Amino acid sequence: MAAAVKQSPPASPTAEFKPESYGNFDLTQRVKLDYADISVQKWVSRETGLSVVHLDYESPIVKGYFVVPTEIFNDSGCPHTLEHLVFLGSQKYPYKGVLDSLANRAFSTGTNAWTDTDHTAYTISTAGQQGFLQLLPVYIDHILYPTITDAGFVTEVHHINGNGEDAGVVYAEMQGREQTPGDLMALKSQRLFYPPSSAYKSETGGLMEALRVLTAQDKPSDYLARKAIDILGIYLTDSPVAPLTKEYVEIPSPLCTYIYFAETTRASFISLDVYFGSVPTEHLSTLDEKFRKSLQNIAKDGIDMERMRVILKRERLKLMNSIEAGGGDVFAMGVIGDFLYGAKDGSELKPAMAEIKRFADLETWTSQQWVDLLTKYYISNPYVAVRAKPSALLPAKLETEEKARIDEQKARLGPAGLKHLAKVLEDAKKEHEKEIPKEVLTSFPVPDVKSIRWIDVQSARNEPSGDKVGKNANVTSAELDKHIASDKTEVPFFVEFDHVQSSFVTISAYLSTAEIPERLRPYLSAYLSSFYSLPVTRSDGTKLTHEEVVNQLDDLTVSYDTGLGIGDYFCENVRLSIKVEIEQYETAVAWLKDLIFGSEFTKDRLEVTIAKIQQSLPELKRDGSTVSNAVNTGLFFKPTSSYVGSTILSQMEVIPRLAKELQDSPEAVIKDFETLRELVTKPTGVRFSVTGNVLAVPQPRKPWSIFDKLSTSELHPPPFSKDYLTELGKAPVKKAVVLTLPTIESSFGVHTAKGIVGWDHPEYPALRVACEVLDGIESFLWRYIRGSGLAYGSNMSIDLESGLVGFTVFRAPDAYKAYAEGLKVVRGLTDGSIPMDEISLDGAKSSLVYSVTRSVSSPGRAALEAFTNQTFRGVPADNARRLLERLQNVTLDDVKGALQKYILPLFDPESSVAVIVSGPSKSDSIAEQLKSAGFDVERRTLDVGPDEDGSGSEETGSESSEEESGR
Repeated sequence: MAAAVKQSPPASPTAEFKPESYGNFDLTQRVKLDYADISVQKWVSRETGLSVVHLDYESPIVKGYFVVPTEIFNDSGCPHTLEHLVFLGSQKYPYKGVLDSLANRAFSTGTNAWTDTDHTAYTISTAGQQGFLQLLPVYIDHILYPTITDAGFVTEVHHINGNGEDAGVVYAEMQGREQTPGDLMALKSQRLFYPPSSAYKSETGGLMEALRVLTAQDKPSDYLARKAIDILGIYLTDSPVAPLTKEYVEIPSPLCTYIYFAETTRASFISLDVYFGSVPTEHLSTLDEKFRKSLQNIAKDGIDMERMRVILKRERLKLMNSIEAGGGDVFAMGVIGDFLYGAKDGSELKPAMAEIKRFADLETWTSQQWVDLLTKYYISNPYVAVRAKPSALLPAKLETEEKARIDEQKARLGPAGLKHLAKVLEDAKKEHEKEIPKEVLTSFPVPDVKSIRWIDVQSARNEPSGDKVGKNANVTSAELDKHIASDKTEVPFFVEFDHVQSSFVTISAYLSTAEIPERLRPYLSAYLSSFYSLPVTRSDGTKLTHEEVVNQLDDLTVSYDTGLGIGDYFCENVRLSIKVEIEQYETAVAWLKDLIFGSEFTKDRLEVTIAKIQQSLPELKRDGSTVSNAVNTGLFFKPTSSYVGSTILSQMEVIPRLAKELQDSPEAVIKDFETLRELVTKPTGVRFSVTGNVLAVPQPRKPWSIFDKLSTSELHPPPFSKDYLTELGKAPVKKAVVLTLPTIESSFGVHTAKGIVGWDHPEYPALRVACEVLDGIESFLWRYIRGSGLAYGSNMSIDLESGLVGFTVFRAPDAYKAYAEGLKVVRGLTDGSIPMDEISLDGAKSSLVYSVTRSVSSPGRAALEAFTNQTFRGVPADNARRLLERLQNVTLDDVKGALQKYILPLFDPESSVAVIVSGPSKSDSIAEQLKSAGFDVERRTLDVGPDEDGSGSEETGSESSEEESGR
């Protein structure tokens, strides 16, 4: 659903400052935030009107956003194609890839960009300021004075190859998006919401039909109301006890799996959008009317002001947490919005950034004021509603139409035309393969690593007797050790304390899943999903309903979270985390204990959780990337792996059966969940982590004495994914799976071979640099695969936990062709037919500096990295800094050796496994190509559900008259 909010006139400026000038730039605004150590300046050029906004704050990462307003009145995608073409060279630097090649030398992983309906933003992030300042004039020259050539258009936007097939980077991107539910609904909503004369109705990314014929020639300032609307959406949906979530999601037969409120800034109004996910088709036609009636009932009953108080408090804490983690970058989108729609002198910057004051103002609001807001913008406002219904007929229709279009295209072009287009493509590739003069690259010196500001972390550990884990971790810090030792409380189990300067502290439990039998492992998703919303008996005997649990946790915490592992690693371990203000540390520890041991598995709560998971599965299994990773995981890891049990394929099999068993034998299912909890909380597999401002906690150990169920015992090593490898996972060979997914038009590939195990492996630095040499923006795979329009993207991966390396292709017209090109590149680099020099090596090393620095760029990240290094990786807390030193010592011979030993086998059927998920139109040809290459090919098709009578999206809503309500 979407509705509009008219914008008020801009507020009068309140910031006072002394005018300054620098060259032809005048300082128009200076703002010092009173709730964070961030200062903001806005400068405007008298000659060109160019605006520069500088947000000054402490961080090892420097970021830049270069924004250009854009407008398009058709679906050609011109702003999007221009975004891509900008990166192909400029008047001063007329070489494809020079910008990103220089960025790689500037402690960056390259540039990026996005195109929205009303602007294009070009971005760069560097470790330290030296590289950023070096790159700035080059980047600006590309944006303002790009070289736009026919050859660039052919490879980067769209071309027809010698087989009569369409390709190109932009084309591949939109091919992977155009028929997805989200994009279909967004475009339909735009068409309905905006008049024909509005550019907001256009698909700025470009529709494939329009891209095929395109050529290279072709405000809101009432900030308090906007914040109130944002808070109102959170109040209605943010938790199991929120009114709409409780009515629509937290029921045995959910009407949807989530409800999400959003707002989009336009020139003269705000678009208010409400999204409902995974709605049963039988409820689609009446959902918007039911939603309107639900809002009317909420308005009639009034707002729960106690809960609103909790939400305002928690959202304020979340803002402060975001600022601590991201600094001024938190305000980047607000600054962009001010540039597009705010006062040109920057007078609205200060009120736009006065977030804390708005929280204080909203805390004075009455229930009636909130009801009036709800009524004005969501109940009485005209709206349009878009309904997207899945159709099993549509994929077959698209496949038939695409084949017919290609056949017609081949016939129309004829042999001579196809030959000509093949030559055009080859000529374009050759033009882009022209080398960048070495002196252009070497004129940009690689910055000094010493210029990077690191965040200090102190670590100390409380260990049970007999613990052999982390023997190489070097966990030591005199100041923190002394502070921990001053608390004489005996704690007979593992707790690691990692101190950083912060306003918060995070406590986490890491529980081993090693003891869980195969049958119960898929239940972990339901266990974790329900963890914070079950009835709980507190240690003092107080019994709380699930609603009381949610309300009290929301009042206490900044955030709480569950998951398997940390990031993409250590997924054989359960993670449970609670983040609070420092003074709430002891209370949070007590809550963690009661949530782990005192929660009650009830039929009604499990029923709701399982129903939500089951209803979300159809949406997940329509995603090519999700499905390809699930298939690959199932090939490489045993069913006894918790990671396998969490994949979409496993959940599709288990969750419907679990739902039925819960109805037939609820006591048995509840017993299974109790058994699962008993197994993951065995003392031999339980570890705790405290990260944050530990030195500000008076007694760090004492609160943990409440965990009386954890007796002293020897702590077992945590389980690792390498322990669950199948025979194929231990020795990848010849296996290929081609899965047809009717809901996609592009293809996705995952190729895997043996790698190395361990973060301290002596060959890791060389392998890491080798992958970056291949993978970096405008490096070899980028140029040969993306640059040739064979895929929207590809990347290398190193799994040090499992001992595997991978090559992934995504959004490719034909994933095999991208794989074959990857083979050509790696073979050429190893046999010398494709040259690799010191400049490529320096760029890869420099780019890795950014990746490593970013992993420890905030207090929370730095503390978590220290814990992960010492507890799971078995390396020192400051391994990031040490790794940078090891990376700098890697030579060209080291890289070539790693390519030969570990990467080339990825492209050999005798030492690798391939998984391709493709739309129906390419599955057969991809399977044949893999077979011809030497793979043993298994064909699969994923059933995406029963046929529906719908074939697209429907709409409903009101006309433009404000007096009418939408129907």
